[in-house]
Amino acid sequence: MAASKMVMASLTHFRPLTCAAAAASASYPARLVPHPPDLVKWVQRQGGFVHQALKIAQDSSHGLGLLASEEIPKGSELISLPEHIPLRFGSFESDGGDEINSVLVDLARQIPEELWAMKLGLKLLQERAKVGSFWWPYVSNLPEAYSVPIFFPGDDIKNLQYAPLLYQVNKRCRFLLDFEQEVRRALENLKPNDHPFGGQDVDASSLGWAMSAVSSRAFRLHGKRLPDGTYNDDPMMLPLIDMCNHSFDPNARIVQEQGMDNAKMLVKVVAETPIKQNDPLAINYGQLNNDLFLLDYGFVIPSNPYDTIELKYDGALLDAASMAAGVSSPSFSAPSLWQQQVLGQLGLVGEAATLKVSLGGRELVEGRLLAALRALLAKDVQSVEKHELDTLKSLSAEAPLGVANEVAALRTIIALCVIALGHFPTKIMEDEALLKKGVSSSSELAIQFRIEKKSAIIDVMRNLTRRVKLLSSKETATAQD
Repeated sequence: MAASKMVMASLTHFRPLTCAAAAASASYPARLVPHPPDLVKWVQRQGGFVHQALKIAQDSSHGLGLLASEEIPKGSELISLPEHIPLRFGSFESDGGDEINSVLVDLARQIPEELWAMKLGLKLLQERAKVGSFWWPYVSNLPEAYSVPIFFPGDDIKNLQYAPLLYQVNKRCRFLLDFEQEVRRALENLKPNDHPFGGQDVDASSLGWAMSAVSSRAFRLHGKRLPDGTYNDDPMMLPLIDMCNHSFDPNARIVQEQGMDNAKMLVKVVAETPIKQNDPLAINYGQLNNDLFLLDYGFVIPSNPYDTIELKYDGALLDAASMAAGVSSPSFSAPSLWQQQVLGQLGLVGEAATLKVSLGGRELVEGRLLAALRALLAKDVQSVEKHELDTLKSLSAEAPLGVANEVAALRTIIALCVIALGHFPTKIMEDEALLKKGVSSSSELAIQFRIEKKSAIIDVMRNLTRRVKLLSSKETATAQD
């Protein structure tokens, strides 16, 4: 956890590129400067539109965001941003500023696509450092700290108790520490006019602040039209719009409009439903699991219908699960040739295999895992060949290979859930007791996250147990007939 500790640094706000981890007791992080410019008025001065009933205010459950000061009818235009207001990596100031700094371009090429937020983060840091930046009214309104796990104390990262997320957190921390060195090398011996950050030092914590600001606020929308007639989808930061909170049942949505000449772009927010007085504006950030919500946004969604549990497809693990479930199958660790062919079609064996499978979410059991178990528990190849692969992957296709096969497959998955629960060192009741005692904000997030993961596993077990009982009762009824 040393990497995560090094990313957390004590920082100050205003122009210097230093950043702080969120204070343990802070409910809502402060803005980057104590009294930032009025963001609504800035957007309006730049030719944007903001509905008269919108205001920036603290909401008890969501923190700082946009609230309706009066009722707003469905279909109303809430916010509109002309094309020069969004902040993109390649954008330059509306007053004719220079193209993006070549040093930033070279650094951006070293950033892996999965960490795309760091690319735009470089541009954000440049604008934060620049005196008189066109985007300063926006940048100064950003939080000075973020509650994402890269800023957690080491113990709270451990408290997540979930290996896939721990891997991602430490991977990001290692990247930031390594990228800090790349940035330092790139900035060495630069002339003042060529320095993208005004001569200021850039460290892992400031890079982490910028990456977190982008990952929690940027949108991927159509950018400029390319020569082939398509549009790039580079991420962009949308001032004011990015203060909309998240909901799976949103009251607003983003609409992108392109002019007839394909040169001018408007990004709008429109009321999806009637909005009541004092309601926060909410859009849907996406059908994401809690791993991504915590990693990129710094919060956890209770009872998230899209939350999943990640497992590794492994014959030995399936053998252990089948033994625990009382299911006899020698095929998991040593599949026959025809079963290996099915597994190959599912992408679970071979050089290009993807061994990551999931439980939970809307699918409940990832289709590849379900089809694999059905095939591995099948008595012969003929019964499997009767069905399309999509049928074998579908949980809604009830017992395609027979009730006994289906019950054995589902019981094996239930046992996998039991094994997965056993990897958590604490139980839900213990976690809830810790929350009642009162803990730091980062500890609270870590505990909430692992509670939701355990709850997701339990929900899968309950659902599959009901299916097993129903199948068993049907089989009994059929035998009696």
